[in-house]
Amino acid sequence: MSTLTNTTELQIASVQMVSTPDLQENLNTAGRLIRAATRAGAKLVVLPEYFCLMGLKDTDKVRARESLGHGPIQEQLASFAKENQIFLVAGTIPLEAKDLGKVLNTMLTFNPTGQRIGRYDKIHLFGYQTQTERYQESETIEAGNSPGVLTISHNNHDWTFGLSICYDLRFPELYRAMGAVDCHIIPAAFTYTTGKAHWEILLRARAIENQSYVLASAQGGTHLNQRRTWGHSMLVDPWGSVLADLPEGEGFISGTLSKEKLNEVRSQLPALAHRKL
Repeated sequence: MSTLTNTTELQIASVQMVSTPDLQENLNTAGRLIRAATRAGAKLVVLPEYFCLMGLKDTDKVRARESLGHGPIQEQLASFAKENQIFLVAGTIPLEAKDLGKVLNTMLTFNPTGQRIGRYDKIHLFGYQTQTERYQESETIEAGNSPGVLTISHNNHDWTFGLSICYDLRFPELYRAMGAVDCHIIPAAFTYTTGKAHWEILLRARAIENQSYVLASAQGGTHLNQRRTWGHSMLVDPWGSVLADLPEGEGFISGTLSKEKLNEVRSQLPALAHRKL
């Protein structure tokens, strides 16, 4: 492999968890998996949605909320990034909202010095109801209103990431609004029911239509609150091929983002340049 190719690649990893109602237990698990992913060569690591807390009740996350820049969750995340010398995209944590009875479901990014360099508040709030399942995030979460894009520099190359969370995946207009990116990062906690039906299809569609990598970090198992999440943390390339997939349980997937692959797909089939709307 040439030096040029090395400089135009980025090693990444996506952590999968089965988070519990115990905040410190989840932080310990996240730290252990981040260290393992770093040892495997990752320079950027992503945590799943709700990695820090999967409460027994939806209101548990409201009690755990932090103000931006303050609190034990954010302090620990900054420490993980600094100790491992990585870019850490921290799934979601509960931040204070205008409504005191709700939180913002927020993705924060930290650089290798532990500084916070990115933020995205989940825009689309999940609602789903059958005779046996009911989810209504709007009861405890306040929606964000701005798309999130993150740019980092590695080996003298800039890498641009689109930031979205779980239910956002169903809204392709959000991804178009971000413009051309190298990779879409999507932490999630898809239910088993909806994940089985739509998760892989939607991830591959977002990769194909945006001609970008998609890196998804998921919750994957049965939680103490009896919620079952789908798992299948996944890396998809710009052609829509699945490069890595972890079906269930805690662990991580890793892979490589390649500027060469991005350029190849976009030059051979310049669909982004052919857009009319």
